[in-house]
Amino acid sequence: MRLLIVRHGDPDYSIDSLTPTGWKEADLLADRLCKLEVEDFYVSPLGRARDTAKATLERMGRQAEVCPWLREFDAPIIKPNLPDVPSCTWDWLPADWTAEPRYFDRHLWNQTDTMKNGHVAEKAAVVAQQLDAVLARHGYERDGELYRAVRANDRTLVFFCHFGVECVMLGHLLNVSPMVLWHGLCAAPTSVSTLYTEERRKGIAYFRMSSFGDTSHLYAGGREPSFAARFCETYDNPDQRHD
Repeated sequence: MRLLIVRHGDPDYSIDSLTPTGWKEADLLADRLCKLEVEDFYVSPLGRARDTAKATLERMGRQAEVCPWLREFDAPIIKPNLPDVPSCTWDWLPADWTAEPRYFDRHLWNQTDTMKNGHVAEKAAVVAQQLDAVLARHGYERDGELYRAVRANDRTLVFFCHFGVECVMLGHLLNVSPMVLWHGLCAAPTSVSTLYTEERRKGIAYFRMSSFGDTSHLYAGGREPSFAARFCETYDNPDQRHD
């Protein structure tokens, strides 16, 4: 089985849709995805993800299942250094989150007081459970750290969603702390992450990621990826995002 996890196009958060650049990115993404044989599409209920999926679905004459659990990961937390400002789990200064060893541990990352107060573990568990339900529907059932290939197949599933929830999904599939993924990876708008099942012994499967955040469809269309999701490459770049 192959999973394609797609981040939405360049966002206009003020209207929960796409910028003019984002619409062009979504069209180039459709050039890529419409060439594939896709078993099923799944999409976040948020506008920026649904608008990203629109070009692909219209060209292919398909529909996507709208999944509330694919919305951006919604678990506001109060960070120790910002006690009056609720914020998301995936936007910490490196010096702050790396100071806590538990954030590197896949079993303990959600057990700090900050994460407990935001009910992060419970919300991440919902994403994992719903993802596993989809995979079970397509023949792969979670069994501890692996999956049982009950009905092994080479079908393709496409998920249109958001960076925060994508890393929760990847953390579950690859058995990695999402904190490491949130702060060590960068998924540009309309980037595609691809995972395949590895079934080297009959009936036992694991997901292996062949690419993360691929934007080759944008370069093929003569565009560079949008800056959204990145931070300043050097501190002296005043026009790039800092804090």
